[in-house]
Amino acid sequence: MRGNPEVINYLNMLIGGELAARDQYLIHSRMYEDWGLSKIYERIDHEMQEEAQHADALIRRVLFLEGTPNMQREDVDVGTDVISCLKADLKLEYHVREKLAQGVKLCEEHGDYISRDILRQQMADTEEDHTYWLEKQIRLIELIGLQNYIQSQM
Repeated sequence: MRGNPEVINYLNMLIGGELAARDQYLIHSRMYEDWGLSKIYERIDHEMQEEAQHADALIRRVLFLEGTPNMQREDVDVGTDVISCLKADLKLEYHVREKLAQGVKLCEEHGDYISRDILRQQMADTEEDHTYWLEKQIRLIELIGLQNYIQSQM
């Protein structure tokens, strides 16, 4: 099915964001594992897998719309400690949410409701799962202190 070129281009841009998120979560999860923080490692590794699934869904949609997926990812922001990793991931999720919202609007303008629904589902994951969890971790650090938080993640 031939898709709208503007929608295909936008989906390709979103693929780059999802690939960047996947890679950033991959790096951060492995850093947490190396630091002995098994609980946060497991959670961030799970987030990495979800970002890969998001990218896969977008790639499949671009192919369905007879486009060519663009696999050029955006830059990643690698933290150096627990707080900077969490903040970098949260900043990324805010960025992704903004781009997904714009994509939903674009898809509606062009009558591509299937792509819109894919993006809306990814927005729900971003807002209700990824972003919320990251915000909660940063609040926990503020409430109980970094050392107590780190100890809770071992």
